[in-house]
Amino acid sequence: MRVSNKAVYDTVTQNLARTSDAMFRANQVVSTGKKINRLSDDPVGLVSVLGLRSSLEYIGQLERNITMGNSWLNMGETALTKVEDILSQAKALTIQMSSANVGEKERANSAEIAEGFLQQVLSLANTMVDGRYIFAGTNTDTAPFELETVNEDPDYRMVDYNGNGTEFSIEIAKDIHVGVGRDGESIFGSDDFAWADPNTGQGNIFKTLIDLKTALENNDVPSIQTTMGELDSQMDRIRGLIADTGSKLNRLDLKANIIQDLRLTYTDRKSELEDADITEAMMDLAAKELAYQAALNSSAKMMQMSLVDFI
Repeated sequence: MRVSNKAVYDTVTQNLARTSDAMFRANQVVSTGKKINRLSDDPVGLVSVLGLRSSLEYIGQLERNITMGNSWLNMGETALTKVEDILSQAKALTIQMSSANVGEKERANSAEIAEGFLQQVLSLANTMVDGRYIFAGTNTDTAPFELETVNEDPDYRMVDYNGNGTEFSIEIAKDIHVGVGRDGESIFGSDDFAWADPNTGQGNIFKTLIDLKTALENNDVPSIQTTMGELDSQMDRIRGLIADTGSKLNRLDLKANIIQDLRLTYTDRKSELEDADITEAMMDLAAKELAYQAALNSSAKMMQMSLVDFI
């Protein structure tokens, strides 16, 4: 059967294109260091690689969450520890000022110490991390506590709470969250405000310190002794919160280790599917280049043949 020159040329062209494409693909593997550079290289493998990439991105977000959570919890623990220390100093003051050996003038002078305790606790209650308030619930961009004087009466003050009662939390796994910010009202005050008037408001740290100052100014020993008991219960509550914070920090550390192991596992698996053996890839490229060169030489000879060559 006679084979036309056109059929020969078409076959030669197709073979050259196929050999050229194989060399191009081999060159891509060497250049990128990846076995999978397009869907046709390995459809099943590419789906797995894309899934692993998505998992690694999610893990990266969890790692960022945990880093932020650690900062918030550490700062919260520091602030609460300082609050406990201030309450302890306030209790020592109440013990000293309850003594029969202390006079009215000394108690009045000590009122400024109680005021200092109040201002220090207020500052700690407005603690910030990276520009966000950690005791404001989820209203992290709003200063949670503000001390105000009612009707310009210095003996009649209130502490407004501008946060909310929802604990600020971070995600550490799918559908698993850990609270790292707190509802400041439940820590420093059980109502939106703390009145200096002993007949209103519920017991809380701000009210106790305001009442202590008032009692010292009024030389009211029984009220000073009352605040002593309140300070004890508040210190116990703060210690419990500090212990809870430590527990959360341990939980984040454990989760961070688990996530680190997952990252290594996913990265290794992704590398197995996607990364090329460079030595093997270079040998394959050299073989493809040799095949392409041979195809070029053979094609050039066939393209030069005509009927004249047989006369």
